[in-house]
Amino acid sequence: MVSALIVAAGKGTRMGRDVDKVFLEIAGRPVLAHTWLQFEQAKTVQEIVLVVRDGLQDSILKIAERFGFKKSFVLVAGGKERQDSVWNGLAALNPASEIVAIQDAARPCTSHELISATIEAARKVGAAVAAQPVTDSIKESRDGKLIDRTLDRSKLWAVQTPQTFRVEVIRRALSEVRKRGLSVTDDTAACELIEQPVQLVVGPGPNPKVTRPEDLAYIELLLQRPP
Repeated sequence: MVSALIVAAGKGTRMGRDVDKVFLEIAGRPVLAHTWLQFEQAKTVQEIVLVVRDGLQDSILKIAERFGFKKSFVLVAGGKERQDSVWNGLAALNPASEIVAIQDAARPCTSHELISATIEAARKVGAAVAAQPVTDSIKESRDGKLIDRTLDRSKLWAVQTPQTFRVEVIRRALSEVRKRGLSVTDDTAACELIEQPVQLVVGPGPNPKVTRPEDLAYIELLLQRPP
């Protein structure tokens, strides 16, 4: 069994708005509804776990009703940090779940092809992540004003979501994070602690995340493209 774990518990403070970014209407749906729809329609996924800020459960249920989502789903309250929210979501998985695809709710353009590719890679390797090779020149600056050095971009990758794992692998990796009292910015970083290989999976198209107001126009354009 394959589960999707959609993380929608963040506040999105970089958007600079009072409204939660996953509820922003874009191309006819809230951002979360676009993301949810991708996993609703993905034939490789059997259940969906949505991790949300406590108190927003009714708003999520209204989205499910409004757009007629039928696939089995569970709502879980988020934690203090993203890794805590993921941990809570993992605890709510169906006991039969063998693979889990962890997805940012604010990444609404993820294709079915990319979802399936990360699932297949996770079955073989244990862990996989949607990623793109870095194409810009990357500079390091200690003070945020002056360049200290140029990094070798040929070895650099920008990781996205879904980040997909065998369930026992990500549980073991996040258990190690919690045991050491560490903070990680994404789930694959937890795998590094247990020396779990992670397969890079390059997607067939753009897979941006809604982070700042200027992201909305580009993402809306992508969502309005014909399939």
